[in-house]
Amino acid sequence: MPRRTATMLASTLMLIAILCAGVFIPVPYSEMSPGPTVNTLGDHDGEPVLQISGRKTYEASGHLNMTTVRVTSAEYKMNLVEAVYGWLAHDNSVVPHDTIYPDGKTEEEATQENAEEFSQSQESAKVAALEALDIPVKSWVVVSTVVKDSPSQGRLHAGDVIRAVDGTTVKEPTDVAELVTKHKPGEDVVFTIVPADEQADAEKERRTPTKTETVRITTEASDDKGEKRAIVGISAGTDHTFPFSIDIKLADVGGPSAGLMFALGIYDKLTPGDLTGGSFVAGTGTIDDTGKVGPIGGISMKTIGARDKGAQYFLTPADNCATAAADVPDGLTLVKVDTIDDALGALRDIRSGKTSDLPECAKG
Repeated sequence: MPRRTATMLASTLMLIAILCAGVFIPVPYSEMSPGPTVNTLGDHDGEPVLQISGRKTYEASGHLNMTTVRVTSAEYKMNLVEAVYGWLAHDNSVVPHDTIYPDGKTEEEATQENAEEFSQSQESAKVAALEALDIPVKSWVVVSTVVKDSPSQGRLHAGDVIRAVDGTTVKEPTDVAELVTKHKPGEDVVFTIVPADEQADAEKERRTPTKTETVRITTEASDDKGEKRAIVGISAGTDHTFPFSIDIKLADVGGPSAGLMFALGIYDKLTPGDLTGGSFVAGTGTIDDTGKVGPIGGISMKTIGARDKGAQYFLTPADNCATAAADVPDGLTLVKVDTIDDALGALRDIRSGKTSDLPECAKG
């Protein structure tokens, strides 16, 4: 066999071997890609995304689209060839597997956590929208979660309202930890609570809860490497009673990143006229009860997905601006927002045509 032919044959076989190895060699990466965008002012799967009853609402045109990201499953084993292709592709992003599924989290655990965050984001969106409209919302501190095998298991339950700790009235979730950690591990702490079922019945019957209980729990030491703190094994949060019904109907979506767009959609439905002036506005961002907008993951995938659907403007959390501005889809204006008031101001400029006044994102 001529030397040149032999060399070419050997090179071809080596290339085939490398490609085969690349197909079978797993790498610790996952892929993100643009997911669906849903107009919070419209319908999804045949029913309105936002359903409000007990309060006058108004028709709203235009788009206030929430955006999503698709990710590969926790069990999916990406190979080297797929990783290289993803790194070269513009519409996909390859990231370390632990970025999406930290600490070996299973897909089921990640789905559950995302569902809880999605539910909480809806509550905060409702509060932020009503607060922006000066509509009062009643709130109270509740047990959010109870840690398995902790001193509180079986004594306190998710949804229990925490009225007081050691006789001191609780006003904020942070009050609970502050009062518990005044104790030393092994000491008792006394909770005054309204049981979750009593609170639920009172809300249905629109009355003040009448049943309270006193629960004594012995603290234990935290797992901190430094000074051991007294803990009881719960996390505290905030629950609310709204003056009318607001339901958000959107299945198969998780995480907290739609909070801002839900809040804006609720605000638009409760006010005459159109917030967008008929423009196609998309966006993302977490939101808390005070209307503060927080950063999210996968910003570049979300801007691509929004532009592909026709968005002209994208409301971008301030902390995501630099990353988003590094690769902006053609025809999309990134608008920097830090609060719901910032977003409302930007929408006011958009519908009035004063787009030169918009606070656009700048590259870092």
